[in-house]
Amino acid sequence: MRTTSARSSATASGQRVLILSAGVGSGHNSAAAAVQQACAARGDIAEVQVLDVLQVSSVLYRAMLGKGYFVLVEDLPWLVEWGYDISNPPFRRRGPIDPWTRVNASPVVSAIKRFRPTAVICTHFLPAQLLASLILRGVVDAKTAVVTTDYDFQGLSLSGAFHKIFVAREEGRMELMALGLPPDRVAATGIPITTQPNPPPVRDTTKPPMLLISAGATGGDYAVSVVRQTLHMRSAFTATIVCGHNDALRQRIEALVASAGDRYRVLGFTTEMPQLLQQADLFVGKPGGLSASECMAAGLPMVLVNPIPGQEVRNGDYLMEQGAAVRCNAAATIGWKIDEVLREPGRLQLMQAAARRTGRPDAAADVLSELLGAPSRPLVVSRAAQRTILAASEQRFVATDLTGPSSLVRLVDRASGSTVALLQEEELVDLEKRYATTDGDLVLRPGRASLVLRWEERRLLRAMLRGDDALPVRSEGPRTPFRDLPR
Repeated sequence: MRTTSARSSATASGQRVLILSAGVGSGHNSAAAAVQQACAARGDIAEVQVLDVLQVSSVLYRAMLGKGYFVLVEDLPWLVEWGYDISNPPFRRRGPIDPWTRVNASPVVSAIKRFRPTAVICTHFLPAQLLASLILRGVVDAKTAVVTTDYDFQGLSLSGAFHKIFVAREEGRMELMALGLPPDRVAATGIPITTQPNPPPVRDTTKPPMLLISAGATGGDYAVSVVRQTLHMRSAFTATIVCGHNDALRQRIEALVASAGDRYRVLGFTTEMPQLLQQADLFVGKPGGLSASECMAAGLPMVLVNPIPGQEVRNGDYLMEQGAAVRCNAAATIGWKIDEVLREPGRLQLMQAAARRTGRPDAAADVLSELLGAPSRPLVVSRAAQRTILAASEQRFVATDLTGPSSLVRLVDRASGSTVALLQEEELVDLEKRYATTDGDLVLRPGRASLVLRWEERRLLRAMLRGDDALPVRSEGPRTPFRDLPR
């Protein structure tokens, strides 16, 4: 008999949505704010809460993950690229959360228990990994989503238990399905961005093109080089330069462009960035996932400068593939590169049209709709299945081509039709020995696994059953010998 959960009682009075982020850069928190805004537009959400998990962790932990990352970006970019590549294969690290992270996660776990969410949305891999652990331990009974904030999928975002994973583009969805993830658990929605209440203004084509230069994001000396190069451009243009909280940089740039009259406008931190994106004709700056998504939604093509190795380089590759961006690899030619875009007849307009096609302004609303409408049971990926997915990724196999003991099979809830588990085939054979009925059906039940030898099985059953006494499932996937994964 089904036991009453926090979810069922809370849902009667409306959804309780918890959004977990991590302040490593601004993008993850910006995506969280976008989802929060989308929650306000729905009538079925009773309460929403946003929590930056780093803000409730220790000062040392926060400094190592937050500030430490940007120190590496500035001084050792090659190490950032190496770290991105080495952590990119999904499930490279399996098993429990390390003790240091677990200690720092204690305040987050307490906050989750106090809030009693019916849905949890993670915009960073740290809370996503934590939520997977809580689902498997039976601590959390809420629909859980992982939202990626870059155009390329990064393997750290894939956890061992979740309800939905949202990627930025269709190629990421195809990648995950090629690795063995079921299509009913992966959606390509775009990256969540905040939306503006008023329709965008019509760009005045009779005026010179307006450049929007994100100087605060590109860093001090490099930003000055970018602006200095625009002083040599032959094309007619105006430029708005946003320096953020970097007052010293703002003063340097103001002095640099003082002789150019009113062609340049230099701003510090501003809350009018959404309006500036709508007014501009060409953006000059770094291709962070959120910045790029905001530009695409505004139909604003980009000139990419000084991208962070790893995710920003890959973001840039995608935007250039779509025809919505150009990249300049040398500061000395940035002015020439922008000139090339502005002087070639029709090129800027073609890039603007490509940006509009690429933009996904409704991503946040789509994430909410898909998660809240998702099946109540999570997808659980066994540790053995995680090994198969990792090996398939590293050896460039399409997981669905594999058969044999280490191939992937899916357990599908007969009632809802949703995939509830990914297992290795030899695990399925083991389950069938204990849970097959006399007529050949497979009905999972609690309490039938050995307390010592079946720890993994018991943890998977706890997450799949969610308090039920029985769960009829069917298996899908390879059952005949063909080719096993190389050892």
